[in-house]
Amino acid sequence: MNPNDYNAYFPTWCPGCGNFGIWGSLKNAFIKLGWRPDSFAIVYGVGCSGNMNDFMKAYGLHSLHGRALPNAIGIRLANHNLPVLVTAGDGDLLGEGGNHFMHACRGNYDITVVLHNNQVYGLTTGQVSPTSLKGTKSKSTPAGLIEEPIHPTALAITQGATFVAQGFAGDQPHLTELILAGIQHKGFAVINTYQPCVTFNKLNTYQWFRERIYKLDESHNKTDKMGALTKAMEQEKIPLGVLYQVEKQTYEESLTQLQHGPLIGQTQKRPIDGLMQEFV
Repeated sequence: MNPNDYNAYFPTWCPGCGNFGIWGSLKNAFIKLGWRPDSFAIVYGVGCSGNMNDFMKAYGLHSLHGRALPNAIGIRLANHNLPVLVTAGDGDLLGEGGNHFMHACRGNYDITVVLHNNQVYGLTTGQVSPTSLKGTKSKSTPAGLIEEPIHPTALAITQGATFVAQGFAGDQPHLTELILAGIQHKGFAVINTYQPCVTFNKLNTYQWFRERIYKLDESHNKTDKMGALTKAMEQEKIPLGVLYQVEKQTYEESLTQLQHGPLIGQTQKRPIDGLMQEFV
C-alpha cells in the first residue's frame, strides 16, 4: 500500500491548509497498520475537514453537523470488529456536537477521534469557533470575542477519554505516530490537532504555532490525570504528544449483547415482522 491507494479525488482545500497535513498523516498511519481501504470506517463532520469524505477512499459517512460521534458509535456497536475513526473540526465536535463529545468520552467507546482544530469556522468564511482565543476579532465578533475558549484536551481528560494527545498538522511524522498510537489504544482516543487556516485565521498561523509548540519528553507521566490536565491548560506554550493514557474497560466490552460477536453477524431470534407488531 502507498498513500495514493487511499486517494479518491484530490482535495479542494485552500493551498497551505492544515487539512492536507492531517490527510497525509492519516494515510501514513493506515499504511503502517497495513490497512486496505476496506479495513476501516471513517465518519466525517461538517466543515472543511468534512470535505475529506470526498478525498479519502474508505468506508465513510458524511454526517450531519455535530453528529459525527453518534453515527460513529452506531457503526461501532453494529460491528465492533471494524475500526472506526472520526475526523471533524473544532466547531463540529465542540460547538454543534459538544454534548455528544462529552458523553462519548465518558462512554469510552473504542473510537479514534482526530479533531481538526483551526480555531475558526472556515467553511462559512471566518466566524469564531469554540476554541478561538478570547478577544479574537472576526466576522461574527468585530469587537472581539467575549467568551473563553474551550480546551478540548482538558475536556476529554475530565470527561473520561482514556487516550488524549495533541498534534500539529505542520509535523506529519509526529502526527502520524500520534494517530497510530490512538488507533492502537483500546478505548476512546482524542487527538487534538492544531491545523492553521491560511485563509480566514491570520492569527494562529504556522509561524505562530512553531514559536509556541514543544514536544513532551519521557519524563511526562501519561497516567497522571492532574499532571495531564496541567499540560492541557498551558497557554504560553503548547505541548505536543500523548498527554494522558490509561487502560479501562470499553463500552463495547461491557455489553453482554456483543459477547457472542458483532450484532451484524448474530441471527435474529424472533422474526422482525413479529417484533414490529408489538409496537404498531
